[in-house]
Amino acid sequence: MTGAASRAGLPGLRGVDHIGITVPDLEEASRWLTEVLGCTPMYTLGPYRDDEGTWMERHLDVHPRAVMEKLRFFRCGNVTLEVFQYAAPVQIQQPPRNSDIGGHHIALYVDDLDEAVSHLRGHGVTVLGEPTASKGPSEGQRWVYFLAPWGLQMELVSYPGGKAYDRRASAVGREY
Repeated sequence: MTGAASRAGLPGLRGVDHIGITVPDLEEASRWLTEVLGCTPMYTLGPYRDDEGTWMERHLDVHPRAVMEKLRFFRCGNVTLEVFQYAAPVQIQQPPRNSDIGGHHIALYVDDLDEAVSHLRGHGVTVLGEPTASKGPSEGQRWVYFLAPWGLQMELVSYPGGKAYDRRASAVGREY
């Protein structure tokens, strides 16, 4: 291969633009995202549907009769969330766990992990266990998982003094 085809990686990649998630009730999720997490709503779109063709299936890999009832964008610190509410003939209602194929979580950085955990608990949010101190290249970081009301796994992380990986110039490429 020569030229552009021989270069490794996606040409022009600059970073993550947004993260999309599907929720069972957009209004409930909106309240939680704004009141508990402090996200700012940006704008709302929808509905989107194709009652006769296969556009939804071809472009979004959902059932052809699925309806994207509404979607709303939120600014959450330096992250943009695109939050969907769908109605579909075939729809799995239980979110995947991290160990399931397609499992995922969203990690949010906070300045003070203990204060943030206290805030979540004060709002009745399910926090999974206690904050954990990382080891190895992530030493200096503490983290804890929590659940959104619809089951989305989320994580709080904090490393105000940096991580060992960032502090040790010799850490690049080193396995721990």
